[in-house]
Amino acid sequence: MNIRIVARKSRLSQLQVAEVMSRYPDVGYQLEALSSYGDLNQQVSLLNGEAPADMFTRELDTALLEHRADIAIHSAKDLPYPLHERLEVIALFPPFDQTDSLVSRSRLTLGQLPAGSRVGTSSPLRRRELLALRPDLTVVGLRGSIEERVHKVHSGEIDAAIVATCALKRLGMEREISEVLPFDTHPLQGYLAVTALRGRDELKTLFGQNEVLHRQGQVTIVGFGPGDPELLTVKAVKALRRADVIFYDDLIGKEYLDTLSAEKVYVGKRSGLHHAEQSEINRMLLGAAREGRDVVRLKGGDPMVFAHAGEEIEYLQSNLVSVSVVPGIGTVSALAASAKVSLTQRGISSSIALVNGHSTHPIIPATDTIAYYMGGSRIAQIGEALLSEGWAAATPVLLAHNVSLPDEQVFETTVGELPALRTPLSTPVIMLAGDVAGLRHKPASAVSRTLYTGVECPDENYIHTPMIEIVPVGYEVPPTDSFDYLLFTSRHAVRHWKGDFQGHIVSIGDTTTRELRLVGVETVGQPEQDDSYGVIEYFSRLPRGRVLIPRSDLALSIIPDGLRALGFQVTALTVYNTVYPHHVACVNLTNIQRVVFTSPSTIDNFIRTYGGLPTHIEYITRGSVTARHLKNRQNETIQNVQERSGNKG
Repeated sequence: MNIRIVARKSRLSQLQVAEVMSRYPDVGYQLEALSSYGDLNQQVSLLNGEAPADMFTRELDTALLEHRADIAIHSAKDLPYPLHERLEVIALFPPFDQTDSLVSRSRLTLGQLPAGSRVGTSSPLRRRELLALRPDLTVVGLRGSIEERVHKVHSGEIDAAIVATCALKRLGMEREISEVLPFDTHPLQGYLAVTALRGRDELKTLFGQNEVLHRQGQVTIVGFGPGDPELLTVKAVKALRRADVIFYDDLIGKEYLDTLSAEKVYVGKRSGLHHAEQSEINRMLLGAAREGRDVVRLKGGDPMVFAHAGEEIEYLQSNLVSVSVVPGIGTVSALAASAKVSLTQRGISSSIALVNGHSTHPIIPATDTIAYYMGGSRIAQIGEALLSEGWAAATPVLLAHNVSLPDEQVFETTVGELPALRTPLSTPVIMLAGDVAGLRHKPASAVSRTLYTGVECPDENYIHTPMIEIVPVGYEVPPTDSFDYLLFTSRHAVRHWKGDFQGHIVSIGDTTTRELRLVGVETVGQPEQDDSYGVIEYFSRLPRGRVLIPRSDLALSIIPDGLRALGFQVTALTVYNTVYPHHVACVNLTNIQRVVFTSPSTIDNFIRTYGGLPTHIEYITRGSVTARHLKNRQNETIQNVQERSGNKG
């Protein structure tokens, strides 16, 4: 058999090809040596994360993809992750040395190097290890062949370099080693990899001797479920029974584990009590697989939800270990089953988010239902965040501990009670927030959702998403003794008024009157009808005079024009601006029954936010002016639809 091989041009790469092919003396080959992107662009640093993943394989991969070569031979740690989808590693050959060595002038050891010495490396891992031992050294990026790197040391360009020991030995340069370093090195350091197009089974058969891949074990990541062993899947049980070793977390039933013959290794990571760091767990899984063992990584719940499975999968697969995943029943699904509440319910919840409750600043997704995992210590902060995002204070919440187990505990509360709640439950706690959490005690038809668009929400049962924001402005206060009447048309005008309250004080309605009472104004005139037309009618019965109206920049001209028509002298003074909110918390309108508009601005900004006025919603307005504006905007929508339909015809 005669095969075409492609590899890099360096002398080390050529020696690696010879090393691999020496295992197959009966196989003839032709070698094409190429310069890789990394060889041609030595100005690109490997230390800052900007180098492309296929820096040293791109040209070799292209040769395979274009059928110009049958196989490529690489230093395994140079392989990108993930590999091109049309390529695969067909063989992996073990290293004879995985250590790093120091090369230095005068053969100084790491401990003997003077402070400030410039040490070159091409690996971020080596840099971290080096600075952990000698933070007083200066680390510089190092590129080029092994020979070129050693030359930079001898020429004085740098004081020392960290180089893979196996590379020096392959090149016959052991004499350059000043010291073998006690570093953790890349898991694939020293390994040689053979890649080929997928489907080249004859090549896999050829190279399937004396190599690592066919001898090493595989890792199965298994979800144990919420805790009850009877909720394990059939596939999970099979994986556990055939395992040689099981690495397990907290919340895994010890009584069930005791029924299994595999070796058990506890690697739990409860908050503040880490038995093993994630990097250590990764290496333990890799090591067990390299030994040829059938490995199970057992996690509570579903391993793909807040369980670091993604990190473990990437680590193992990037180090050429086969990984499979067996899903488990998630804790939130078990809670829904136990509480007999559906996580999605027509007309109530068409979306759910799973959120890590550990976050310093709680995350509030735009969704109908939220499940917070591991949030037991941050319940108050989560409650405050939900309220600040407009969640109704009366929204039901379930808190649960040991879901599915005999000692399961479920505590019922509301979003409004969370900030002051002292939960009696032990951790870990899962939280389910949303109207579905209240369906244990009432039918779905009883759930009513009202969206309130004003600045301050008067009802804890309303979802509060303001469609306006009040911004104070600077203004010069006119002498109030030069006016006969001071008219306030909103509570915001009262709050942002900087002058005295003199003369005849008039309020547009109950809400504004209450605000005036809070600032000590006892005598207030108030129209019977709390809108612009009610104000005009009220003034029609008063002696004519001068009227000052502190108000918003967007206030309509109905009142000033109406009063002027009656013979009043009117001064309208902007004391605050009404703007589109800096942060708008959008909600899913599909499950909203009613929307309350408090002003024309809230209507316009609602349309700006949601793109229209959905017809399935009942709209409630405050005041006749707002009602008229809503009618006009609805008519505009109908007219636009008719015009578009006509154009299509």
